Amino acid sequence: MPSALTLTDPEFEILRKLLYEAVGINLTPEKKALVTGRLSKRIGDLGLNSFGDYFRRIAGLDPEERQWAFNALSTNETSFFREPEHFRYLVDVILPRVHPGQTFRVWSAASSSGEEAYSIAMVLSEHLSQSPWEIVGSDISTKVLDLARRGLYPMDRAKTIPKPYLRAYCMKGTGPHEGAFLIEQGLRKRVSFLQANLVGPLPKVGLFDLIFLRNVLIYFDPPTKRKVVDNLLPFLHPGGHFFSGHSESLTGMVSGLETVKPAIYRKPA
Repeated sequence: MPSALTLTDPEFEILRKLLYEAVGINLTPEKKALVTGRLSKRIGDLGLNSFGDYFRRIAGLDPEERQWAFNALSTNETSFFREPEHFRYLVDVILPRVHPGQTFRVWSAASSSGEEAYSIAMVLSEHLSQSPWEIVGSDISTKVLDLARRGLYPMDRAKTIPKPYLRAYCMKGTGPHEGAFLIEQGLRKRVSFLQANLVGPLPKVGLFDLIFLRNVLIYFDPPTKRKVVDNLLPFLHPGGHFFSGHSESLTGMVSGLETVKPAIYRKPA
């Protein structure tokens, strides 16, 4: 039975190395229980006899199963309007400087299930009535990207959305969607989502005026953090802004960014 499976130290090392090389995640020994809990049933459903058999399978010629494992082991904690200081800076400092008619582009580079991208979209829709704008959200997990594209969330997620935005851009679910709310269709159409591995070659998505990379670097070791930021910086316009999580200082870690205030950086023009 799957519950009887034991994850040995050598098997855990196989997975640790695979995840680190593929997506930059550095599993610590404390994560063994999490791995066991999230993968045991899957291993049994596939008719495999051990974690080692499963890890060798996802390391080999089964990209769909490898993606399933990435989805299962990814951390996807997020919320609407998380770290509200960033949204105040966006409204008070960045958006007033946008030239009318100029397309303002934002990349939510670790968008998870879409709450961050839709929060940004609400702000841009409200404050950029004279200028076109675009938002791209990306994540390694195909599971959360499907949730993001749907734009349907449990009602308790709405508590951090400012009331004017909630009334303007969110629709209360009825019938089978009772207890949930849906992001308004016009707003959903303004946000696109795609899969991206931040430690690998990135998709050709053009240049952005603002990149959000928040609360994901904490899962990487210092060399991987530098690699991820270095991968993203070529996609940022000179003079553009880069937001990290408030617990993720980039000072002294990478060149090419100057600190504006904690967790807010700017690429020199």
